[in-house]
Amino acid sequence: METINLKYGKGSVEIPVKGAKSVEMLLENPMREISDIKKEFINCVTDGVIGTKPLNKLINADDKITIVISDLTRFWMHQDVICELLVKYLHDEIGAAFENIMVVVALGTHRKNTQDELKTLASEYVYNNVKVVDHDCDAQNLVNVGKTTYGTDVYVNRYAVGRKVIVISGTVHHIMAGYGGGRKSIIPGIAGRQTIKMNHSMALDPNEKKSNVLIGSGKLIKNPINDDMEQAGRMVNPVFGISICVNSASKHSALFCGDFDMAWKESCMYIQKSYGLPINYEADVVFVSCGGFPKDLNFYQSVKSLLNAVNAMKKGGTLVLLAQCSEGSGAKDFFDWIIPLREGHLDESLRKDFTIAGYIFYAACEAIRKGNVVLLSELDPEEVKAMGVTAYSDINELMKHIDIKDKDVYVMPYGGSVLPQLKETYDKLVNELK
Repeated sequence: METINLKYGKGSVEIPVKGAKSVEMLLENPMREISDIKKEFINCVTDGVIGTKPLNKLINADDKITIVISDLTRFWMHQDVICELLVKYLHDEIGAAFENIMVVVALGTHRKNTQDELKTLASEYVYNNVKVVDHDCDAQNLVNVGKTTYGTDVYVNRYAVGRKVIVISGTVHHIMAGYGGGRKSIIPGIAGRQTIKMNHSMALDPNEKKSNVLIGSGKLIKNPINDDMEQAGRMVNPVFGISICVNSASKHSALFCGDFDMAWKESCMYIQKSYGLPINYEADVVFVSCGGFPKDLNFYQSVKSLLNAVNAMKKGGTLVLLAQCSEGSGAKDFFDWIIPLREGHLDESLRKDFTIAGYIFYAACEAIRKGNVVLLSELDPEEVKAMGVTAYSDINELMKHIDIKDKDVYVMPYGGSVLPQLKETYDKLVNELK
């Protein structure tokens, strides 16, 4: 192999790799695509239910029902399709009145939705027939449902108390909680701001200026963030959970329905075996593309590819990230943290005022320190220089600074979708899910 071709924005970039000792492509495992989503849904809430009774044995016609769904940042799972199927099933098959059903959007600390966005998230059918509302993490009427063993006072949306709760969520690897979905719909989804802050702040090591080694993508056992979330989930005690898994094209690949915790954990196994990629060694050089437009619209979005790809690079190695960033740096809350980084108090500032975007910035800086990170982008090189990233706008100029001769090279065409893991790590995480 003399060249590789990787997506960059709406085009592609050709990169010479002649002279490398080895060149290996890191790709996700093939995933099925559901052909008849209605048929799949009906089976998953009846005969295919996991760890509990079929949905029609758990919900009565006169029950007050709250459906918790995710916000726009997770709309890649197209939950509107599932939400519509669920409401139709509750109304048509079980006999639940529309006025007894409501949908709460698990915003966490994110911005509120417009009415058009609520319609998009829940589906037009659901929006037109039942009440659809945003969660407010600062609401005065949140309900305290208990305290976790970590000392987190669990305040949640009042509509999650005294009603039958059904959670629809999407499962992916998650940098802090191990996996997204499931209990994350409770914390941070429908929790109070201080509850969220207390939980998420455990991402930082309690004694040293670094991330907590117990947290990270795929890590559930002894992960304090996950454990804290699971305890909160049991306090709310949803009667049913629906976990959605999608392929890299955001097409529905699998539904896991039933017991809130058991069904979600089966979805975690599916994601680990689909997107987790066992590797035998870490390479000298890793070339990674976000997958082009729209996945590399800004640097904030592109960081996921960086965080995944760094797992494939040996310490002191080189990582080349292709992220056009036509819309610039992205989330303001992310790049605002450059100021405390430059001033030398990033750790102290994040502990004082913890935010998710702030932690992603913090984790990115940690990952960058593993080796030499070089960026092909339209960003001003000065924007990322303080993070330890060297940026170029021309691939030919960039390659003048990359030595691949007699080096082991990995190539990741879709960095945001694939999570490389050394084989022993992969096997350990799979065994923990069994």
